[in-house]
Amino acid sequence: MDCWIVVVDDEPISLTNAKTLLEEENIRVSCLTSGKSLLKYIEKYSPDLVLLDVMMPEMDGFETYEALRNREDELGKNHIPVIFLTADYDSDSEQRGLKIGASDFIRKPFNKDILKKRIQNTIANSRTIESLTEEATIDQLTGFLNKAIGTKKISDLCNENTGSLMLFDLDSFKLVNDLYGHDMGDQVLQAFADIVRKNTRETDTISRIGGDEFLGFFPGIIEESAVFSLTERLNKQLFEEAARLMGDDNGIPLGISIGVVFVPEYGRDFDSLFALADTSMYSVKQNGKHGYSIYDLSEQEEQLAGDLEDQMERILKTIEERNEKTGALLLGRESFSIAYRFIIRFYKRYGGSDVRIIFSVSSDGSDPSYSIPEISAQFGLVLQNILRSSDLIMQNRSDQFFVLLTERSKFEAEAVIQRVLRAWNNTEYSKGVNISYFFRATDYSGEI
Repeated sequence: MDCWIVVVDDEPISLTNAKTLLEEENIRVSCLTSGKSLLKYIEKYSPDLVLLDVMMPEMDGFETYEALRNREDELGKNHIPVIFLTADYDSDSEQRGLKIGASDFIRKPFNKDILKKRIQNTIANSRTIESLTEEATIDQLTGFLNKAIGTKKISDLCNENTGSLMLFDLDSFKLVNDLYGHDMGDQVLQAFADIVRKNTRETDTISRIGGDEFLGFFPGIIEESAVFSLTERLNKQLFEEAARLMGDDNGIPLGISIGVVFVPEYGRDFDSLFALADTSMYSVKQNGKHGYSIYDLSEQEEQLAGDLEDQMERILKTIEERNEKTGALLLGRESFSIAYRFIIRFYKRYGGSDVRIIFSVSSDGSDPSYSIPEISAQFGLVLQNILRSSDLIMQNRSDQFFVLLTERSKFEAEAVIQRVLRAWNNTEYSKGVNISYFFRATDYSGEI
């Protein structure tokens, strides 16, 4: 087994026995004789598993376990799985250990096969949980925190630290997708992520919050010179990477616009700070792009002093910049419900027609290369690319999508569905996958 185990026991014979049995399985073993030594040990090291004796002087196993969890939380470290060791056959002790969170109980003296199997199971379960946790927190394309986890962490940082909240947006990124395809767009986003990592510190926190939008918190950065330097490096290196990926003559003015707000100069409320950073970023967009803007209340008040026509133009530019993306909208349940209800109310009052479709994804198991969530994610991308920008998509379940086609008839719907299926069958994910569907068309003078 490829793992590292710490054994904590005040009895030298038990330590020796455990070490001998485990090293025969090529397991790395460290031996400690008390709970206090374990607490000090984990400040520097992160083993895969702790075998912890229940009966020890000063701090017994249960007390050590509670102290271990508190110390891990203080250090911001993941919880190490713990298996209790005991010569006691009292079921109350076992129930107590499992109740507080222990992974398992092993009786002494050790049975080699039982010891090996239970360690294997515990470590396998722990690694599965770590993998699932990472998938739930990390954006798979860029390796940054995803929107849900990233905004929560950055919000906490804004509430506790002095620094800069920065909103990044890639200029002219839509042209990459339009001219070179979405695969190239993904490569550009990955290249940008690598550039950001090379130019930021371990203490900086970055999150991908949209297709080509990123959010970061940079503790201690409250000077314009640091923002200027970072902006220059990112733009220069992204330009070089774009030339490497798409050629020197790609013709796309790719760059980065950054909106910045210093914290806590304008408070600590994340939503308010994000809005200020967003305002600053779009002032960059309106003034040539490829640069930065640091929020300044006095400058914003001067801009707002213009006449209403000027203010309308600024609003329209911001909205149009936000609406660069093509293809159908893939929305969460709440956003989809709001848009859906608005469209239906409009049609009922003024007339119109729509088509509602349910697509279901299933696998016959002939190709185990991809899981249903992975297959569904790819099918969702096909829907976005094939459908129009006026159409709406909601992922209803991990294997199911609900689609609203606006201003479509029953006959048009059948043609759209066939285009979707043809596009899907041309992907590498379609092998052994069945796409079933059901649709209903309505013209608001009755079903058709």
